[in-house]
Amino acid sequence: MPPADASAEPDASAEPDASAEPDAAPADPGCAERSGGGAGERDAVEDTLDLKLTEELLALIAEERTTGADRARVPQELLGDPGAWQPAATAAGEFALLPVRPERDLPVLSRWMNDPAVAAFWELAGPESVTADHIGPQLEGDGRSIPCLGVLDGTPMSYWEIYRADLDPLARHYPARPHDTGIHLLIGGVNNRGRGVGTTLIRAVADLVLDNLPRCGRVVAEPDLRNTPSVSAFLSAGFRFSAEVDLPDKRAALMIRDRTYRDQL
Repeated sequence: MPPADASAEPDASAEPDASAEPDAAPADPGCAERSGGGAGERDAVEDTLDLKLTEELLALIAEERTTGADRARVPQELLGDPGAWQPAATAAGEFALLPVRPERDLPVLSRWMNDPAVAAFWELAGPESVTADHIGPQLEGDGRSIPCLGVLDGTPMSYWEIYRADLDPLARHYPARPHDTGIHLLIGGVNNRGRGVGTTLIRAVADLVLDNLPRCGRVVAEPDLRNTPSVSAFLSAGFRFSAEVDLPDKRAALMIRDRTYRDQL
């Protein structure tokens, strides 16, 4: 089972102590803001992990959004093609999903995975080959899980996995329904952590899934139960707490966003 989703806290005021981080608390992978150190340590992490993306990379991303160069690479039988989905207009800016291309995205993704705050939960720290080994089976598979780069106003700043939850090992642990679709995420850009961006993007991605996959009735996630900020972010993004589930690596909060109630939540 891929790592469970992580999220950003709704606002910086909800930041817990060193045992629980805002954007991905210690029991949840992803967009964590800190690894439990003091302010000086956090500043050091932010200094080293605030990515400076090259003009060449940004131009390549812009070109592929225009030409659809990624689309032939994505199996479309199960989840469609997130790269063809229209960008979402959010309070944080225009947000789009791009299917991962290792030759373009691996250095950035590996750098995020080596952020101590992220590595504590995704457990993919190390050379680029570690991240490549995690992404490769998804890219070479049947399309039941699609790794994507999250691009906000043209800048890559997050990593997402859109997956068929009903075909995932997760389905052994809850009463899955056909076409349930799950999300995992991490916020890689430190400047987008701790100010509600995670919540905004969780809602945006859930809406993109429901808009583009008409047979999907529910979007699900399973943050670690101990990650109160993460659970709170999903609740703020229109998910409801459904149950506690025992997964192989954690006790999780099963979060569900129902198509039926999306306009009310």
